[in-house]
Amino acid sequence: MSKHRVLVTTVPFGDSNNYPLELMESNDISYDINPLGRKLTADELSEMVVDYSIIIAGTESINKLVMDNATRLKLISRVGIGLDSVDLLYARKKGIQVSYTPDAPAPAVSELTIGLMLSLIRSIHISNTGMHKGDWNRYFGHRISNLVVGIIGTGRIGRRVVHHLLGFGCKRVLVNDLNEDNLFSDLYNVEYVSKEDIYKNSDILSIHIPLTLDTFNLITKKEISLMKSGVILINTSRGGIINENDLADALLDEKVSSAAIDAFEKEPYFGRLASLDNCILTAHMGSMTVDCRSLMEIQATEEIVRFVKGENLIGGVPDSEYIVQGKE
Repeated sequence: MSKHRVLVTTVPFGDSNNYPLELMESNDISYDINPLGRKLTADELSEMVVDYSIIIAGTESINKLVMDNATRLKLISRVGIGLDSVDLLYARKKGIQVSYTPDAPAPAVSELTIGLMLSLIRSIHISNTGMHKGDWNRYFGHRISNLVVGIIGTGRIGRRVVHHLLGFGCKRVLVNDLNEDNLFSDLYNVEYVSKEDIYKNSDILSIHIPLTLDTFNLITKKEISLMKSGVILINTSRGGIINENDLADALLDEKVSSAAIDAFEKEPYFGRLASLDNCILTAHMGSMTVDCRSLMEIQATEEIVRFVKGENLIGGVPDSEYIVQGKE
């Protein structure tokens, strides 16, 4: 039996594919799965993690309190891409390695983004709700090919969204990223512009960036005031990037015609947006396709097997991510 004990905090885990569980068992790795069956608070995790040397983590906060209580902790293997929930610098100070699975969720998140776009521009969600109430109404909408789409963030997911838009013959795609890629812009005929240009010219604006101090509250009533009346906003990246209360105000006065939000500042979400028919809310399920979720879990588990065997990690978090948190 391995000397390491694993706490799986992310849920669900092993539901779509039990291979990650089999992988741990076949390597004599002892594990326990989050007994509460939901996202843990930092206080709950800090009490739970005391006897474990490895965490297979979701989006719960792994902060100084958690790591100080986890005196045996040596590895955090993150199921997914976002690292805003992990205090990387403190982990490094404590000698705790951190790995993640950044490529696995990208196909699923990008496809959900396109699905949300289609639902919003054709009022599919509103028609469905009305039909279930016995209301027969037909709504005018738009085609993607006639719209200007703005993409903030052209990393793994943003680029895939652009690729999908190509198939719709999108009228114009405006993109913004810290790193401009001329080859990418030439291949997909996109325009790198400032965020302000995206705010002013986009019919649909989709967010695909990590949550940092620089991107927290990136879009507030100030930025929304620059946008076209009737703009559509989509966030399938991280909660906190769009100010939720300011978005609710904009949806109520129809400055923003509709929105779709998959990630929230506090989860589960019970805020004002839940009362608005012109806002689609999904439960942080961007990565939740059978193949992508399974791959994320498998890759995170393979990483802990490598760690237990004393092998080099494949998905170790790069120095650039530590630098980003260092700037914060």
